[in-house]
Amino acid sequence: MEWFAAPEYWLSRLLLQRMLAALYLIGFLGAAAQFRALIGADGMLPVPRFTARVPFRQAPGLFHLHYSDRFFAAVSWTGAALAAALAGGLGDAVPLWATVPLWAVLWLLYLSIVNVGQTWYSFGWESLLLEAGFLGAFLGNEDTAPPLPVLWLMRWLLFRVEFGAGLIKLRGDRCWRDLTCLRYHHETQPMPGPFSWFFHHLPAPLHRVEAAANHLTQLVVPVGLFLPQPIATYAACLVVLTQLWLVASGNFAWLNWLTITLALAAVDPHRLGLPARPGPYGAAPGWYEGLVIALTAAVAVLSYWPVRNMVSRRQIMNRSFNRLHLVNTYGAFGSINRIRQEVVVEGTDEPVVTRHTVWQEYGFKGKPGDVRRLPRQYAPYHLRLDWLMWFAGISPAYARPWFLPFVARLLVNDPATLRLLRHNPFPGAPPTHVRATLYLYRFTDWRELRETGAWWHRTALHEYLAPVSLGILTRSGYRPPLGRRIRTVPVDRLRRPGGHSPGPAPHHPPGPPE
Repeated sequence: MEWFAAPEYWLSRLLLQRMLAALYLIGFLGAAAQFRALIGADGMLPVPRFTARVPFRQAPGLFHLHYSDRFFAAVSWTGAALAAALAGGLGDAVPLWATVPLWAVLWLLYLSIVNVGQTWYSFGWESLLLEAGFLGAFLGNEDTAPPLPVLWLMRWLLFRVEFGAGLIKLRGDRCWRDLTCLRYHHETQPMPGPFSWFFHHLPAPLHRVEAAANHLTQLVVPVGLFLPQPIATYAACLVVLTQLWLVASGNFAWLNWLTITLALAAVDPHRLGLPARPGPYGAAPGWYEGLVIALTAAVAVLSYWPVRNMVSRRQIMNRSFNRLHLVNTYGAFGSINRIRQEVVVEGTDEPVVTRHTVWQEYGFKGKPGDVRRLPRQYAPYHLRLDWLMWFAGISPAYARPWFLPFVARLLVNDPATLRLLRHNPFPGAPPTHVRATLYLYRFTDWRELRETGAWWHRTALHEYLAPVSLGILTRSGYRPPLGRRIRTVPVDRLRRPGGHSPGPAPHHPPGPPE
């Protein structure tokens, strides 16, 4: 079938597969490094507790068959090793009949993690990585020419990512329609990067240009992905440029890099002056062509739900319509916060808390804390605790299932939890009490930066969590690390922010897929 093969896309496929495997490697490494404190057997939201109440059919994966921290670590490191091998060219070094299963195993391992990850894995880019990886399994290898249907499916996925995000903005916050959202976004985004301060201080007209360019790139340019060459290549290049702008302006895990990877499916290297691949390809085997055709038909059927969502006036931002996270709907930043509220966690080693108690602040790796510390660049690595702390500042109800277990682990100096932090003020012995305060953060201006050296200015709003100790945590059952029984504090100790809501509900940017 001559229509099936697209040999001119050989370099696009090569880069797409290698970059996709590299992003899977980052995902597995992050899971291996963070899972014990987050979802381990003694974590804040333990996997065994989750699998005991959620049946396999609702969250299919390996951990319904067996769970232990050692087994989870083995799955994570196996996935990391396989992803590294595929990024290094393993898929091209083995026969085609082996390449497809290797990618399928990679997808299955990460699916198993996502489906028990609960709140920590509730972001749209998890489903995006799974869907892209599933399609990547059918891209083949050097034995055959790139399959044109799969390249079109990749473009369809990219279209849903970009067009869905454009629609949710146009229908959402009014500031997207009057082109003022970027006055706030760089300051209030979940985890600013080292250049976010400078982006925030761009002149107001440039912020309007940013917003207008965003609408153009997400609502108009994606249509060009389906037009004849070289228009499709130029459209993909515009997507890449826009995503690199976002990479420079903030930390959004691997969302931007994965979007760039998907854009390669529309790039014809010849249109950019790159050479054609030397030598002809062999004919694709019948079983492979059959698999690709079946995949295309399945995606066409499953596309009904994301298309219906996109045309709906009540569009949902991120949603998986099946437990395999295939053919999802996407979107980001449907509304923008006007102010930034941060939860600052502190501890003390004094036996009794008084108004003269000295409190010492815990430092997080990515989220704002120390006002003199320039935000760091962590993406495409995903700091899951830091991201959820941003949601905690917006809605205590969203943080309620995991925030108190987090505090309890600080009260026993749990090593797995402390590894998620940048700074532990109590290295010798755990604190006697921990508290949390809600602060209003804003970027300083040029004068303040010169005079104080501070990138942020912060003002205390109110108590977020009253001081608690191991003795106070005595209400509902919670078993902390190190075998010390702790019970959680009453829910009314988590204070709800007063006054006007700062912005979106917790499911907003980028928000859980379900």
